[in-house]
Amino acid sequence: MGLEDLEHIMADVEVYKDENVCVDFSTSDDCGVYQISPDCALVESVDFITPIIDDCYTYGQIAVCNALSDLYAMGAVAKTAMNLLMWDKAHISHTMLQDILKGGAYKLKEAQVNLLGGHSIIDLEQKYGLSVSGIAHPKQIWRNNTPCVGDALILTKALGTGILASAFKNGAIPLDLKAEGIFSMTQLNLKASEIAKEFEIHACTDVTGFGLAGHLSEMCISCSAMLYSEEIPLLEYVKELIEQDIIPNGSRENKRYLTHQVQMQKKTKYDIAFFDSQTSGGLLFALPKQQVKKLVEQLKHAGYERSCIIGEFVEKQEKKLIFI
Repeated sequence: MGLEDLEHIMADVEVYKDENVCVDFSTSDDCGVYQISPDCALVESVDFITPIIDDCYTYGQIAVCNALSDLYAMGAVAKTAMNLLMWDKAHISHTMLQDILKGGAYKLKEAQVNLLGGHSIIDLEQKYGLSVSGIAHPKQIWRNNTPCVGDALILTKALGTGILASAFKNGAIPLDLKAEGIFSMTQLNLKASEIAKEFEIHACTDVTGFGLAGHLSEMCISCSAMLYSEEIPLLEYVKELIEQDIIPNGSRENKRYLTHQVQMQKKTKYDIAFFDSQTSGGLLFALPKQQVKKLVEQLKHAGYERSCIIGEFVEKQEKKLIFI
């Protein structure tokens, strides 16, 4: 579902909210937050995806990494999960289904998250993901829309998983489970979140379905972002695939919807990658410039090798995002 669809659907929906709700859907944050004591808040999110590759075990891993990422983007510690399974019984065998769940369980174990149960239904299209819960101190939660003018912007993973998924599906490139794109999607954002807690993080979000431009635009409520186009990392094969026009419809829709918020001072034939709908993408950190070099060094040392500084936040301009 696109950004435009969500805004229209939720526009007239009235919901109950008591005084303990700290964060809800109205601010486009990555999770909901409910305070349960002065020192503890419950952080919750839910996400599921259709298969983006044919290998069931790897698909299960990617779905779990993708679902947990929202909690890591809020600075929360993930504690429990519930499986969400929509089983395409006509095309997915019992063995394949078991492989999906085994892949998910493997990543939950790595993340030290307890699987408590779940819910399943028969569906016409396979889907799998999680409802996840975690905890955080109410005063230490990272919001997505609170960067400061002058902050630098770090991205922890390269872009292009949506484009790669399209290529895998239509056979444009072979599915290599050791390829950079697969590694990126099966890499938990857990360590990146833990490392960043030692720094002065002013805002954070993860890059998923709305692409870099979509999620970054949600950060720019009181400021704009200046992006260094040539510094934004792309996964291997992505440039070649763009040149072949292998681009998912969701990425095209993101670009269409966000065009009015974006200024491209430097044209590039690969700019669709900035709008590419990501699965299990990286984290975006906003923090003081004097701290970014050290954070990038620590992220790279922890295995986030494509981490880099991709821009900075500036005084509010006519456009939210300026690519230079």
